Amino acid sequence: MKLKALLVAGSLVLAALGLTLTNAQGTTQNQTIAQIVATNPNFSTLLSALKAAGLEETLSGPGPFTVFAPTNAAFAKIPKADLDKLLANKQELTKVLTYHVVAGRVPSSQVVNLKEAKTVEGRSITIEVKDGKVILNGNSTVTTVDIQARNGIIHVIDTVLMPK
Repeated sequence: MKLKALLVAGSLVLAALGLTLTNAQGTTQNQTIAQIVATNPNFSTLLSALKAAGLEETLSGPGPFTVFAPTNAAFAKIPKADLDKLLANKQELTKVLTYHVVAGRVPSSQVVNLKEAKTVEGRSITIEVKDGKVILNGNSTVTTVDIQARNGIIHVIDTVLMPK
């Protein structure tokens, strides 16, 4: 009897978690990429950069876009003086940010089969799968995949991609 009660309770917890995850995903699907970035505290540096470059409106547009979105921790890997300099140079900042965007909706199921992807900036990023992880340009790991937005998809990365 005790085992049956535990199984029922466990099932209810799993069902509740499933509903929460589904509802959270449904919430992001109604938002644009820019709105998701604006409401996620892990992307506050990315949001500041998008505003400084004047790209927030673009990522609110129809798309579709695939964005490899660096977290605050990814930006923190850049020395502060270099990051400040980048944020103050709209042309260079735009280059770096558009290097994180691929035209179209590219889910993780497709990303893992690619060797490279051409970015909106014009250059390609390299893609490889090592030990089950997706690595971009040999140094940036995709940590979260397939965050669905109304106008595209976000894959979270742990290192800012710099065009060469």
